[in-house]
Amino acid sequence: MRITSFNANGIRSATNKGFFDWFAGQDIDILCVQETKAQEDQLAGSACLHAGYHCHFHDARTKKGYSGVAIYSREKPDEVRRSLGWAPFDDEGRYIEARFGNLSVVSFYIPSGTSGDERQGYKYQVMDWLRPILDEWLASGRDYVLCGDWNIVRARNDIKNWTSNQKNSGCLPSERAWLNGLIADTHGDGSPQPAHGWKDSFRELRPDGVEYTWWSNRGGARANNVGWRIDYQLVTPALATRLRDCGVQREPRFSDHAPYTVDFA
Repeated sequence: MRITSFNANGIRSATNKGFFDWFAGQDIDILCVQETKAQEDQLAGSACLHAGYHCHFHDARTKKGYSGVAIYSREKPDEVRRSLGWAPFDDEGRYIEARFGNLSVVSFYIPSGTSGDERQGYKYQVMDWLRPILDEWLASGRDYVLCGDWNIVRARNDIKNWTSNQKNSGCLPSERAWLNGLIADTHGDGSPQPAHGWKDSFRELRPDGVEYTWWSNRGGARANNVGWRIDYQLVTPALATRLRDCGVQREPRFSDHAPYTVDFA
């Protein structure tokens, strides 16, 4: 099974840059997209509805051309969920879940706080509200793959300029503590981590790897590889035993993010 997570920063823009041409050659079983920035009716007849895949979208209801997530799958899901029960999150189109038997694959787009204090406050609200939901999923007995742009780095190896970003959203100690508090491994920032928790697929396969999934559009960040690893596939412990390989597709460039792909046995 091959799963890819990709923040498209506009699915129509990524399509015009050749994303679905690339996708067609990757033998991907499930694709999770974030920041579609489109309403589903705007995609009718376009390459965004990729032939041979079941396509499911959750668009932002609060503002057109904003946020939005999607899941593409070869196999038809048994069920697709689009609501977690809190309108401020659900209405921004930040969650979609496809269920296949005992497997749930989620496409998440966690808010960024970079636009100011109000949105950072909203990000903290989301984190506090989401934590018990993630705990419930972990304890449910289902296999989960949580794909998406989490807008938080975990530790020094996940960001090029660690020291200078300590006061910037996405690298704040409180954000890192929240994310690392979900994950059971030894690759966090020193903040408490659980004995039993989610597994970071990249760190399970590349314990000391230094790869990034997002680069600013300013200052030649991508050319100089001044990036952040903020796109993850977190998996339940049973699924972690099936991890086989992973990779970040830096080139060709389809977005300010790169696709992140994981292979499972």
